[in-house]
Amino acid sequence: MSFQNPVFIPGPTNMPEELRRAVDMPTLDHRSSMFADMLHPARAGVRQILKSDQVEIFLFPSTGTGGWETAITNTLSPGDTILAARNGMFSHRWIDMCQRHGLNVKIVETEWGQGIPTARFEEILTADTNHEIKVVLATHNETATGVKSDIAGVRGALNGANHPALLFVDGVSSIASMDFRMDEWGVDIAVTGSQKGFMLPAGLAIIGFSPKAMQAVETATLPRTFFDIRDMGRSYEANGYPYTPAVGLLNGLNRSCDMLLSEGLENVFARHHRIAAGIRAAVDAWGLDLCAASPDLYSDTVSAIRTPEGFNATNIVTHAADTYGVAFGVGLGDVAGKVFRIGHLGMLTDVLALSGIATAEMCMADLGLDIRLGSGVAAAQEIYRTSAASPLKEAA
Repeated sequence: MSFQNPVFIPGPTNMPEELRRAVDMPTLDHRSSMFADMLHPARAGVRQILKSDQVEIFLFPSTGTGGWETAITNTLSPGDTILAARNGMFSHRWIDMCQRHGLNVKIVETEWGQGIPTARFEEILTADTNHEIKVVLATHNETATGVKSDIAGVRGALNGANHPALLFVDGVSSIASMDFRMDEWGVDIAVTGSQKGFMLPAGLAIIGFSPKAMQAVETATLPRTFFDIRDMGRSYEANGYPYTPAVGLLNGLNRSCDMLLSEGLENVFARHHRIAAGIRAAVDAWGLDLCAASPDLYSDTVSAIRTPEGFNATNIVTHAADTYGVAFGVGLGDVAGKVFRIGHLGMLTDVLALSGIATAEMCMADLGLDIRLGSGVAAAQEIYRTSAASPLKEAA
């Protein structure tokens, strides 16, 4: 690999120099007032990015997986029932975590490449007249398949069934890159991490709790210590942490929120959509298909690209790394060897995206696929030339 080249994996993402400098800071006493001046603005910035007026933000030294564990251990009790669709690797992993914690998971098996089946969810919720289902899990953006699910539709299923279950959303590869409306969509817990749309190194689990989720904390009996939001909340009130915080990452998160809000959230989302549209145009020009089954499911942060039957898609990723020093994502789980993934989120511009498309073309041509060099690049160029481009802006 080469540090001179951008990465095209769906996280960790490329880091703006502004954020690298923010993370690289001298040791700070985390019991000093300087730490509080960093912590509270970071939490306030995340709240704005989630588009919520009432969410409580918790920042743990962890990753998105730790955020999942924070969500379930703080709100549930052994034997509680969960409803979830398994439509990709990351929904599968969240289901697995729930089962390991002694929870009863009603699984709706869903073809990989499809989104969450909201109509089926509503049928199940309507039939649950005793309200045994306590939580509905939803993966907003399935990173393994490049599929975006309709979170407003999941909330609609809950409302249509008049069901009181909590709605937990994995927004790890969507939040801060794609539109996310915590209050409007009735999300009770949102989970993300520092290493994707926030353009930071891995190391922070970022979790938002609605007032309804905060109430559930008081009756939950699953064990939690490190991820206990009650300890974290009390420490926030005293301008501190219950243990040693990841100070540099918190400083980086504060600056990241400043950058995203300075660019303007709608501009951030439009930038991601435009870059993704160029990638999709390239895929079409190559004569290949996306794993996502239909345009309404297309992710704006990652594209999983199917290769011809009998071709090992992982060879593209290996060849790109070994020959050109560029990183793409391999297929995972049910689509391993069948797709390769181009991540297009975080610190990315039209010009950087073109370099990734060009590299993918060279790799596929080198490996004998019927790809005409320049075809995908030209298709993406037409998208980028005819839409208003605004490069990522760093906060002053």
